[in-house]
Amino acid sequence: MTESVRQQIEQLRAELERHNRLYYVQATQEIPDRDYDRMMADLQRLEHEHPQYDSPTSPTHKVGGDPIDGFEQYEHRVPMLSIDNAFEEQELVDWDAGLRKALEQDKPEYSVEYKIDGVAMALVYEEGLLVRGVTRGNGVVGDDITSNSRVVGGVPLHLETSSPPAVLEVRGEVVILNEDFARFQAAQVAAGDEPFKNPRNAAAGALKLLDPKEARKRSLRFLAHGVGHVDGISWQHYLQFLDSIRDMGLPVTPSVGRATGFDELMVVVGRMMEGVASLPFEVDGIVIKLNRLPERNQLGTTSRSPRWVRAYKWERYEAETRVVDIAIQVGKTGTLTPVAELDPVEIDGTTVSRASLHNRDELQRLGVMVGDTVLVEKAGKIIPHVLRVNEAERTGDETPFAFPEFCPECGATVQQDDGGVYIRCGNPTCPAQLRETLIFFASRPAMDIDGLGEKLVEQLLDSGLIDGIPSLYRLGEQREKLLELERLGEKSIDRLLAGIEASKQQPFWRLLTGLNIRHVGQSNAQVLECAFGTGDEIAAQTEESLSAIDDIGPVIAASVYQFFCSNVGGSLLRELKELGLNPGTPVDRSCEIGTNSEKLTGKSLVVTGTLARMSRDEAKQLIRHHGGKASGSVSGKTDYLVAGEKAGSKLTKAQGLGVRILTEEEFLAMLES
Repeated sequence: MTESVRQQIEQLRAELERHNRLYYVQATQEIPDRDYDRMMADLQRLEHEHPQYDSPTSPTHKVGGDPIDGFEQYEHRVPMLSIDNAFEEQELVDWDAGLRKALEQDKPEYSVEYKIDGVAMALVYEEGLLVRGVTRGNGVVGDDITSNSRVVGGVPLHLETSSPPAVLEVRGEVVILNEDFARFQAAQVAAGDEPFKNPRNAAAGALKLLDPKEARKRSLRFLAHGVGHVDGISWQHYLQFLDSIRDMGLPVTPSVGRATGFDELMVVVGRMMEGVASLPFEVDGIVIKLNRLPERNQLGTTSRSPRWVRAYKWERYEAETRVVDIAIQVGKTGTLTPVAELDPVEIDGTTVSRASLHNRDELQRLGVMVGDTVLVEKAGKIIPHVLRVNEAERTGDETPFAFPEFCPECGATVQQDDGGVYIRCGNPTCPAQLRETLIFFASRPAMDIDGLGEKLVEQLLDSGLIDGIPSLYRLGEQREKLLELERLGEKSIDRLLAGIEASKQQPFWRLLTGLNIRHVGQSNAQVLECAFGTGDEIAAQTEESLSAIDDIGPVIAASVYQFFCSNVGGSLLRELKELGLNPGTPVDRSCEIGTNSEKLTGKSLVVTGTLARMSRDEAKQLIRHHGGKASGSVSGKTDYLVAGEKAGSKLTKAQGLGVRILTEEEFLAMLES
């Protein structure tokens, strides 16, 4: 019986730890909260009845212990320094130039992550066990908050590894998610307390509480983003460090990007800024770090901050307003997007009356209802977005929003993407999709047609002068009817027709961008043009050959293949080609050696470093030419790594995984054999 109880306790601990990892590290959830709470209660009961089986690493010890008398001071073995800020792009240009000079490199490798607006905390593990949690303090000495750190969500009491390092200090941010903060704020108001103004203040206050059980009530979470003192383990790259501690069970800062050189860095920064509105926590910038840890050591620090990192920050402006209504917009790919119609409010000199709620899941996460008072944020170049609901202001007159089951524009049944969050109208002739497609086709990111804006597209559609992309290129035949339209004179018509004619000479990748192929934006369109040259060549590919291209992958490949093989896509391309649009230019394959073969069929190869006899792109063409897959990243499925000079992190990872390494000469000899 005793042995059976011990096994039951161990089984409950393992299951609870698994669910903790799913929830905090992998951001997913298998069971409802009530089932998790029931398992936790069962474990607490068994441990209370059988104290001989208690363990300091049991999940029950994350519930909180007895109150403490006060906090002791702890001196950081590695100072927790602050980060220098950059508010303008030119400041980043100057910083990058300084790094390039100091490192004697043309294109340093950067990691890019969100600057989470939380409270800094360091966790110290010895032989895999959590022994200390410490605040930043003055950077040299902080408060020992070990008792409170144990109740922070996502903080494991022991590392999930059979060979833990002697010492591992992980640094990160303690945050409260916006939705959790909204509930906490409402509870404060209901209790007659003065509510905290923002999640950061609530988190900071929680870490200073002397009763861990009270701290736990604030739903704190930890997200790791840095390394302090370590003994018995090392990494060459920051991204490798994040992967390593994630495998040990620690939640890490999400959506970390990587960039080589300044141009690519700013592309990644821009993409991440666009994603700020859908984050579940508050951020106030983007943190840019050198990815290679030895280079960080080479540059060192000043008295107050490291030289190898910058925070690209923006001013945040907020205002409260009321949700008057929630409308649905249908996009160019049929996506139904909920939009909050707001009582107009001025934020940073701009009157804001609308804010996207992104998708049904985000709408449900925020819990926005018609009539709610919401906090709207505008930061930097980011469009205004709803940060959270002020639940304390609810009167009971608010109305929940029911997401439509049918397209509000054409009445077709809507459906959710397989494995995705977006809900779409499946009717390809939906008038809203056609309108948005034409507006995007003419826009700067796509064909950049001078004189053809949103209002004119709507006017042309309403008048029946256009019914799709090809009809734009026949508008010259409709000049007399164009003259009949309101607010459209001779000069405007000349400008419009000239802009349409000039767009025929746009690069093929711009046409690909404007064709409304799901998942294909500017960068992917350029990759496709570079790899295949023409629409006819793309149409001749299989899903497998498309997904073998770096930066394409199976999801984009399936979308491209479906478009080019469909009757709609195929006929559209043929018609545009007949109308004189640029069909692309065949790729010069003169660099390829030998004839088409199957020497690399079924093999996955990665090319890295500087090659002597060819560029990396030419090497990848050779791989595909001989039936192989040219992958961009090393994994357990990689068969060979072709390594040139300065191979870097991919070589290190390949060696760790036991991947066979080929020199350039060995690679060519393999193909010629």
